[in-house]
Amino acid sequence: MSGNEGLVIGMIAGFLALIIIGVPVAISLAVSGFVAGYFGFGTTLFNLMPARLFGVVTNYTLLAIPLFVFMGVMLEKSKVAENMLETIGKAMGGLNGGMGLAIILVGVLMGASTGIVGATVVTVGLLTLPALMRRGYSPSVSCGTICASGTLGQIIPPSLVLILLSDIVGESVGALFAAAFIPGLILAGIYMLYLVLLGVFKKELVPAIPAEERAAISGQQLAKDLFAHVMPPLLLVFAVLGSIVGGVAAPTEAASMGALGALLIAVAARGFSSAMLRETLHGTLVISAMVFFILLCAQPFSLAFRGLGGEQMVHAMFELLPGGELGAILFLMALLFVLGFFLEWIEISYIALPMFLPVFMNYGTDMVWLAIMVAMNLQMSFLTPPFGWALFFLKGVAPKGISTRDIYVGVLPFVALQLVALVVLFQFPELVTWLPEAIGW
Repeated sequence: MSGNEGLVIGMIAGFLALIIIGVPVAISLAVSGFVAGYFGFGTTLFNLMPARLFGVVTNYTLLAIPLFVFMGVMLEKSKVAENMLETIGKAMGGLNGGMGLAIILVGVLMGASTGIVGATVVTVGLLTLPALMRRGYSPSVSCGTICASGTLGQIIPPSLVLILLSDIVGESVGALFAAAFIPGLILAGIYMLYLVLLGVFKKELVPAIPAEERAAISGQQLAKDLFAHVMPPLLLVFAVLGSIVGGVAAPTEAASMGALGALLIAVAARGFSSAMLRETLHGTLVISAMVFFILLCAQPFSLAFRGLGGEQMVHAMFELLPGGELGAILFLMALLFVLGFFLEWIEISYIALPMFLPVFMNYGTDMVWLAIMVAMNLQMSFLTPPFGWALFFLKGVAPKGISTRDIYVGVLPFVALQLVALVVLFQFPELVTWLPEAIGW
């Protein structure tokens, strides 16, 4: 082993050690990268850093991140998402498992309009979990459904995961948004099929809303509520995504219109106030600052890794794997799945993924298809114990009587369903590639 190889291994080991002892991820990345880089090639790393950092903060595509975050936080703080959830819940409540189906549908709509896992899980958990318990739903099924619904925003565009992956793999945001649309709906459909089957074979776990409760609202009033509370966010989603996928607007331009649209919807729904605006701006600032701080701190790590020959080490490791490109993809998917138990998606994206991308570029792998496979895999990191963020978010708002075990047991079937969806995308790449090719991306 050469000295540089030892430094690369030491850098990765140091990063993991810092994470284990509780040092924040961003600081762990920067410290391990700077130390290894300094011992590897002196102060050269420090000379290269300004240009790399300037490239991150001036990246026009990444400017869409705070705008999409603002759009999502605005819809959540103005109670637009809450009204949408209540209305769809009433419309679906007559079926066994109907409330669960409504939660998945709301997850699709909120994922397409907010893309923020914490906001969706907390909002849906606060509004539905007590009601589900009161109506006799299984605690574990309820918790699993809410957590899984909240993570749909990581695969359904506009997703922060997809925006960052587009920057990493060098593909356009529009192409990834178009490619993720069908896989996101397939995953939501698999979730809904599971709940339908529960409603058929395990009715006691997912009972329907009692008839007398459903009779309290007329069909006409329900239709009015659907038009008033569901149609505006739905139109906003189609306008934003349609303009990006259709090539009418760049992601940043569409995100700015989405932010304005969310503001107008909040005003129309009478959910706008100066206090709410301050909360929205603060929430946007916190989330955006977290994302960009990690991106900036990942730069010394990636520079040191490449400069010390880390990419060559990865190439040599992949050459030892059997199966060529197929074996390499399976290894990457397995590695990302395991890392998801311990790390957040953003660290995995900016640490593990850039190490392996040159290997797949040499194979000629379709990078759009690989990026969507990675996004689907990273989505599982929000659900996998012990550090799945969706589990923590739900536990923080769960009523008394809901144990950590209920949450952990509840998400396991949905993790298995995500693996099924991943296998489907692996076996049928055209599910990912058809729409981008059909519209000319």
